[in-house]
Amino acid sequence: MPKMLSKVMVANRGEIAVRIFRACKELGIPTVAVYSEADAHALFVKYADEKFCIGPGPAKMSYLVKEKLIDTALKCGADGIHPGYGFLAENDAFAEMCRENRIEFIGPPPEAMRAMGSKIESKKTMIAHNVPVVPGTVDPISDAAEAKRIAKEVGYPVMIKAAAGGGGIGIKKVDKEDEMEKALESNRTLAKNSFGDDTVFIEKCITNPRHIEFQVIGDKHGHMIHANERECSVQRRHQKLIEETPSCALTPEIRAEMGKAAVTAAAAVGYWNAGTCEFMFSDGKFYFLEMNTRLQVEHPITEQITGIDLAKEQLRVASGHELQYRQSDVGIRGHAIECRINAEDPLNNFAPAPGKIIRYAEPGGIGIRVDSGVYPGFEIPPYYDSMIAKLIVWAEDRPRCIERMKRALWEFQISGVRHNIPFHEVVMNDDVFKSGDYNTSYIPTYGILERVTEYVKTKKADGSAQKTAAAMAAVGAVVSAMSQAGAQQQGGKK
Repeated sequence: MPKMLSKVMVANRGEIAVRIFRACKELGIPTVAVYSEADAHALFVKYADEKFCIGPGPAKMSYLVKEKLIDTALKCGADGIHPGYGFLAENDAFAEMCRENRIEFIGPPPEAMRAMGSKIESKKTMIAHNVPVVPGTVDPISDAAEAKRIAKEVGYPVMIKAAAGGGGIGIKKVDKEDEMEKALESNRTLAKNSFGDDTVFIEKCITNPRHIEFQVIGDKHGHMIHANERECSVQRRHQKLIEETPSCALTPEIRAEMGKAAVTAAAAVGYWNAGTCEFMFSDGKFYFLEMNTRLQVEHPITEQITGIDLAKEQLRVASGHELQYRQSDVGIRGHAIECRINAEDPLNNFAPAPGKIIRYAEPGGIGIRVDSGVYPGFEIPPYYDSMIAKLIVWAEDRPRCIERMKRALWEFQISGVRHNIPFHEVVMNDDVFKSGDYNTSYIPTYGILERVTEYVKTKKADGSAQKTAAAMAAVGAVVSAMSQAGAQQQGGKK
């Protein structure tokens, strides 16, 4: 019987580091935090058993320096490294370095990462295994003439995509032939600057699709399952903002078909550990988009409806254990929604708004989960993603889940930095969202950002934000007083 890893280092920061440390604690695995100078007082650093500073604030001088991470792991005796998401989570060279130094990379093998890392090569693999893909080229585009020919064959509009792209970067829509040459040149330049690779390809633009992803997880013994889907269609500039599960768009039959395709896709490249197969869904048809070879930001909603602790399962799989679950064990219990709470300015085109958090009070109650890495007095650095927390809500069905999310957003109190809670409040009160009939064009089609701006201005004008803060402060005072009274009473009984 395989033992568990003896010590795990998390090569990441923020709420995901806290999330992994908590899983390690429950499994009895000692933990190690690496942190930049900007994160010296971060919550995740306080949570770990051991901690090491690896450089200045900018990620390229700390969290992205592979050699520093490997040296630290060897120095402290960590036999496992969890990359979290972002930074080096999908870097096959880093996974290879871990292997060379006999450190378990808590993720897929580097060969699988490489196979899925190129959108062109992964598309070829999917075609070979009969997984549906978007019509288009399976080879790099050499010049504008070839691009125009292919676009004419599949039909405009088309998408020019960077083969090594990710995070919504390197995607450009082309509506007609006379736009092609300029779009091709600019996207190649962007791809080169962003990923060091100017390879691009062309796909048919699926108009107003839904973005649906399937969670998969497999072990080193050949077992692979999916843990159902997540609807990720509420996006701004190809960046997800709200996710929910299950999707309103899928029938049980389509869910089973897509889940089978996701498992086939992962197995085709010899995958193990956790990953996500992303699909576009339109008019009852689905198309493989790409695979994220890591844990996703939105994984908690899958945990809420399935009862599977994905982080723990990652650690078990990395230690050589078989999956604790088979496909027949995976069900759907209720409905879950996640809102990403970011430090952004709604009145300035949602630009990142780092700064010092003055007041911070998370919501609570049944069905509420908050994954965060901040606290009152913590300063959000300007070097990284602007996420403050992930607000996850579960309820028996979707309507009650939305109502519970509205209540949780009302309770969530943050001051000192601007944030996007007003955005989530507008969406949760929107009839189109509540109907479940929405797609990736939802935000621009219904002018959501403009409505959020007006909502924020109105709240400022009538002082409702101040009233809410005062009400929540009063509730906090009552709860605190009750807690103190209860403690004194308990002390008297002793």
